[in-house]
Amino acid sequence: MLFSKEQINSRIEELGKIITENYEGKNLYVLSLLRGSFVYAADLVRAIDLNTKIGFMTTSSYGHDETSSGTVQVVHDIADNIEGWDVLIVDDIVDTGITMDFVVEHIKKLNPNSVKTCVLLDKPSRRKIDIKPDYCCFEIEDVFVVGYGLNYGDFYRNVPYVFNWE
Repeated sequence: MLFSKEQINSRIEELGKIITENYEGKNLYVLSLLRGSFVYAADLVRAIDLNTKIGFMTTSSYGHDETSSGTVQVVHDIADNIEGWDVLIVDDIVDTGITMDFVVEHIKKLNPNSVKTCVLLDKPSRRKIDIKPDYCCFEIEDVFVVGYGLNYGDFYRNVPYVFNWE
């Protein structure tokens, strides 16, 4: 186990307070990247003490593999008009950075007031695109992890902690 349920919950509460302070007086739109971030995003928005609009977008670059294909596909695009909103893109992990960079650039074209990123896990050693999350719970080494929304194939998203698959 890399991060217990208690460690994750504690860090999310901390981030929720920081995000609440940083977005006070703004129109916060949390964009959860499905499917991986749904567990994290649900807990995170409950830790943010602001009126918050929530939306979803589904991208794919992994399929059932342990590594990214390098090509990002939009499976389901954002449904809301976010012009003028302060968008916080929430994902489970930033690995190569390819998906997050793609989504950030995609969202910027929709004329939000601002775009920032928030991830459960950051794996900077595998970065192929120079991108750093604005908010992050934990930084990890180059290991394949599952649990707490992160999957292997179609499974393990429901495990309440993060563990090293290897």
